[in-house]
Amino acid sequence: MATLLQPPLPTGIDADLLEKLAAQSSLQQIWLSGYLYGVALHGHPTQQGTSNGRAEVLPSPAAVVQQAFIDKPKVTLMYGSQTGNSKKVAGQIAARLREQSWDVAVADLNDYPTKQLKEEKILVLVISTQGEGEPPVAAEEFYKWLMGPRAPKLEALQFAVCGLGDSSYVQFCQTGKDFDHRFEALGAKRLLDRIDCDVDYETVVSDWTEKLLAKLPTPQSSVTTTVQTAAVNGVQERPLSIKTTPYDRKHPFHAPILEKIQLNGRGSSKETWHVELSLEGSGLAYAPGDSLGIYPQNPPALVRELLYTAMLNGNKTVLFDQKENTLRHFLLREVEITVLTRDVIEKYANWTNNNKLKSLLEDPVALKKFIWGRNVADLLREFPAALSEATLLSFLRKIPPRLYSIASSLQAHPEEVHLTVAAVRYEYGGKPHLGAASTFLADRVTVGESVPVFVEENEYFKLPASDDTDIIMVGPGTGMAPFRAFVEERNERGAAGKNWLFFGNPHFETDFLYQTEWLQHLKRGSLDRLDVAFSRDQPEKLYVQHRLLERSKLLFERLENGASFYVCGDKERMAADVQHAVIQVITKESGKDIDYATEYLKGLKKQRRYLEDVY
Repeated sequence: MATLLQPPLPTGIDADLLEKLAAQSSLQQIWLSGYLYGVALHGHPTQQGTSNGRAEVLPSPAAVVQQAFIDKPKVTLMYGSQTGNSKKVAGQIAARLREQSWDVAVADLNDYPTKQLKEEKILVLVISTQGEGEPPVAAEEFYKWLMGPRAPKLEALQFAVCGLGDSSYVQFCQTGKDFDHRFEALGAKRLLDRIDCDVDYETVVSDWTEKLLAKLPTPQSSVTTTVQTAAVNGVQERPLSIKTTPYDRKHPFHAPILEKIQLNGRGSSKETWHVELSLEGSGLAYAPGDSLGIYPQNPPALVRELLYTAMLNGNKTVLFDQKENTLRHFLLREVEITVLTRDVIEKYANWTNNNKLKSLLEDPVALKKFIWGRNVADLLREFPAALSEATLLSFLRKIPPRLYSIASSLQAHPEEVHLTVAAVRYEYGGKPHLGAASTFLADRVTVGESVPVFVEENEYFKLPASDDTDIIMVGPGTGMAPFRAFVEERNERGAAGKNWLFFGNPHFETDFLYQTEWLQHLKRGSLDRLDVAFSRDQPEKLYVQHRLLERSKLLFERLENGASFYVCGDKERMAADVQHAVIQVITKESGKDIDYATEYLKGLKKQRRYLEDVY
């Protein structure tokens, strides 16, 4: 390493003080440089110099710093995230841009002031899609505004959109597509073609970022900094963290199974498993609200059925994803075959030139209905065609991990992680169908065997920052999994805030998951209230939303006193019914109309006091 030659210190300079000052951050060094420059030119700021009899106004150190950055090019990087992936990607892109001397302002769409958009020059948006084409909760208000009549013309804007999604949904990355088309319709110029990322997005995002850098004009400023922009138009930016862990999605930890317990009683129509895994030696850590990613193997019976339907030799050696092995191996361990996706149907339709499948792709409603319940073997059975081993694999995507809400607190169970898993089994077309990960855990791995896992942080489904805050949790069925973690964690921390759980399932006798634990929490006070709804134990079906309405007065009181409200479970029916019930509660107890209640709920979401983890 080259040695930096320094001139001898002038007489009177304190060498120790100088060394301390030089150890400051780059931004502090620039500030200090400006400050000393002003002192050298005009004297100490406490000594009031005069010029022609008038007090001389000195430039502030902040102004000197501002001048140093005045020519620095700027990119605004916005993100809309549900679990934190879009925020993570935004952080990675921002880091690359800063390495290339760009000044990057990073903004959460939940906080971004809409009036600022017209002033932007270069905008990069990272946005996820929830379910069938919906924006994340944090981006809902901005999305509605941008799609509405108040959105401004954006002729001066250059933009690029990175969409995150899951191709198992028909409306894959639809929110990203909507933003991309809308920016163009408002007159903005596309800097780079939109990218639609599937669940395995890391490499694709990295390549796209490099293309983005190539499209951007070369920065003219020689001033560089690693200091992150603190605010956008006065809105404080939430910190972006890029964590490095020993094991991640690309390098999963093989976690031994410690215990498996079926939670439902004999005669139940449900099959729910409590699974405990060891994290010993992994260095993996998680917080309540996070998820555990599981890489499953496909059901062997389905692999045999697919090979028979396709009339292929499973023992033939083939090349897939730059790896060589038998077709049977790839179908069992490497590719998705238990569910159909739009992408698979589109590739198969084009290869077979099947007009019926092509017309199906043009009708999202019919396509969604067709996909539901079918697997790849069903597709080949209904639309047979002769194909080779390589051709079949070319239609299929790599098997994505399944994410399960973690049902334990790391403080309560050091070096362990617990899951609550509903085994998916059903019949379609007279044939049994199995969920890949749920039956993998239930049937095909035993205690002592290991499962490839990683921790997926869910930044937007976390306990309140203050242990004094009350929480209200609604989690029917396996939706109560993260709330087991919440209550365990708060019990370990001795949190003063009250914990109130709403739980529902078909029958009290067979489906009261973790009943003994909940009763113990009630006894010790770590659970303040427990309201249950067993839908099939009386003539009229009873669900959690009905219990919410029955507890209307107390529920509204706690919301008014700052409680946080959490919902976990089925998105299609339960989550919508719960939200409707909350609006009814607010309307009744506030004495105001439904418009007020709707705005009240929007406010809770914007404050991140109404949080959902739904699927």
